[in-house]
Amino acid sequence: MTTAPLTEDTVGHWRCPIDLRRYDRSPVLSEAEQRAIRELGLRNLRRLRYHDPDAPQWAAIERLLRPLHDVNASFNTPPTMHLRRAMNDADAVLLLRCADSGHTYWDWTEQDWLNLLGRNHKAFQAQVPGWAEGAVRPFLCGHAYHLGGYAGFNQLGHFDRLTLACRIFGHRLVEEEIGHVRTVLTGWGYRYGQEHDKGTPSVMSQLFLLNRSPHTSDLTTPLFDRVRQENLLTGEGMKVLYAVQRAVAALGFCDPPALRSTPEVVGHAGVPPVWAVWVERWTATTTMTHRSRFNSRAALLKAGRWIAAEQPEAADPAAWSRQTCAAWIAAVDRMKIGDYVVRTSSLQERLGQPLQAESKAGLVRAVRVFFRDIHDWEWLPRKFDPLRALALPRSINAMIGPNPRVIADDIWAKLLWAGLNLEAVDIPQGKAGLIYPVELVRAITLTWLFSGQRSNEIARLRLGCIRWQHDGASVSGNSAQILAQDAVCLLDVPAHKTGTAFTKPVDPLLGQAINAWEVIRPLQPKRVDKRTGEQVDFLFSYRARAVSSGYINSTIIPMLCYKASVPAADVRGSITSHRARSTIASQLYNAKEPMTLFELQAWLGHRSPESTQHYAKISPNTLTKAYKDAGYFARNVRTIEVLVDRDAVTSGTATTGQPWQHYDLGHGYCTYTFFEQCPHRMACARCDFYIPKDSSKAQLLEAKDNLQRMRASIPLTDEEQAAVNDGQAALDRLLDRLADIPTPSGPTPRQLLPIIDVRRDTAEDR
Repeated sequence: MTTAPLTEDTVGHWRCPIDLRRYDRSPVLSEAEQRAIRELGLRNLRRLRYHDPDAPQWAAIERLLRPLHDVNASFNTPPTMHLRRAMNDADAVLLLRCADSGHTYWDWTEQDWLNLLGRNHKAFQAQVPGWAEGAVRPFLCGHAYHLGGYAGFNQLGHFDRLTLACRIFGHRLVEEEIGHVRTVLTGWGYRYGQEHDKGTPSVMSQLFLLNRSPHTSDLTTPLFDRVRQENLLTGEGMKVLYAVQRAVAALGFCDPPALRSTPEVVGHAGVPPVWAVWVERWTATTTMTHRSRFNSRAALLKAGRWIAAEQPEAADPAAWSRQTCAAWIAAVDRMKIGDYVVRTSSLQERLGQPLQAESKAGLVRAVRVFFRDIHDWEWLPRKFDPLRALALPRSINAMIGPNPRVIADDIWAKLLWAGLNLEAVDIPQGKAGLIYPVELVRAITLTWLFSGQRSNEIARLRLGCIRWQHDGASVSGNSAQILAQDAVCLLDVPAHKTGTAFTKPVDPLLGQAINAWEVIRPLQPKRVDKRTGEQVDFLFSYRARAVSSGYINSTIIPMLCYKASVPAADVRGSITSHRARSTIASQLYNAKEPMTLFELQAWLGHRSPESTQHYAKISPNTLTKAYKDAGYFARNVRTIEVLVDRDAVTSGTATTGQPWQHYDLGHGYCTYTFFEQCPHRMACARCDFYIPKDSSKAQLLEAKDNLQRMRASIPLTDEEQAAVNDGQAALDRLLDRLADIPTPSGPTPRQLLPIIDVRRDTAEDR
């Protein structure tokens, strides 16, 4: 008796065409059945379609033949001669294996079926006679599925599961159900021929076989969980499973896959049990962010290993005192890389080197916060003040301060050029082509180059985050006006590490790149923003998942460095996403018309200017210009022109007391040899050493051809500086102070005043 071909019932759930209750499933093969199989021989068994039911040998094995015929009739296969021959050969293989083992296929275990099918094609050929072609194996899998309940197809290596699913469930039904999921994935950005899409039919076929149903509506959350827990998919199948479950969840048939949490890589090895219990209790209670919580946990477990080695009596936090705190800080100050850690494989090159100041501060801070919290939560009575007993030592704190790792201007300019000229050939590709569209990669690249935001903030930008302000009006999204030169591009930044959401101006090139991506961006499902807990549309989302915050470091920066022919590291270390934030901030702070510190604080989104100082660094060029403008040398020293009479020097008359140096005061010349020591040098009292420029003696001096013009630097006192810088009022004060101080010739300026007036009158008469 044979069954009808595979059909669907009216309720939409698949019904297996093979009813095992109708068959005689005795496990032991009788002697008559064994003798009949051997008498028929290989030639007759391979031609089962020509068998004579009335012949005694065929009648003896009827209970074995009927299930095989029913399964063959249920297969949805083209009626070709080659497939019919392979189907008959599969039946012959099963009957011969029954005769050899003495048991019917009803009694075979999963391991027996696996031994017959083989873990790969070579293993299968070794298990069956040489006449069994490769096309026999898929039919044997179908018999194993129906008659033995076998579903361990993940153990069969490279195997066409789609063909097997189509044979068992029907080609039209399987393709239709896979098409539902493919439609969802295509809408999210998956494309035919790419890695995920090539694996989708195979993964869904495996799920259909495991679930014994070809309907997507029957794919439940427990099934997906079981596949993950038992690792029932091979190769890239586990990666594709995530996308398939997302699509099935979007269709409303299961829950979306749970987000994978960060594994706890730090164990309790070497930590006193009582200390480990307190650390885990604190970790489960603190409200720090996920990363900060587990970084602090690692530091506390490191402190626990130090306790086990150096302070075993302090294993219980209740036993800690100020002396224990002092011992811990001293140990941290002398600690080296590799001390009190479990895994050192990644630290081989740095083992034994002193810890950096930031690492020491992190260890001290973790223990300080730990004790502060357990005291505030009244888990332990307060025996000491953690803020004082575990304060960071001045010797460590002095080495921590603003130190922006700015990228050199020439390297940054090349990276900008590479980003602005990015093409499809520059983008790394997967096995099936571009992993992300060019527009998406270009938008992320320009956001990194122009926005000055952290990488996780870039990954969390929302759809519609670009707004254009034109003629005083705000325009959202793309607009014909946004290309106008006077349009202002505004970027909405979500809540971040140090503050709430804010809006900042950015270069229009960035806005145009984001708008270009938004035009072709496939519709994506909303995702939860971990920081705010909101369901949002992430801007940089593709194939139903947000682009990783590590994508900039792992892909964008190496790509730009290669295109710009610049090294991926400089004297300050590797070029990372966060260094761009310091570079942009420093360039804005050192521009020709720079941002003030408070303006830069608002642009970066900081709560206080102290945070901004860790990003903005005055460039050497700006500092040099400011130093020159300050006029430090000119403020303390004044240069004055000196006329040297070379004739007086060569003739020897200078040795007789005749003047040979003449200091140009502007209104006259001073012939006093020790002019720089004269208290009246900047407010000349016009003593006997003074020669007015309008006198005949001065005119004769200037007419000489042998004059040598030189410049002398004169140091200035505070009052003289004020007289030079502040003008007449300061000069009058200086004159009043010098009124009774003798000049180099003897008289004071007060005594010389009548003489000066007489000289002035005489000059006017002449």
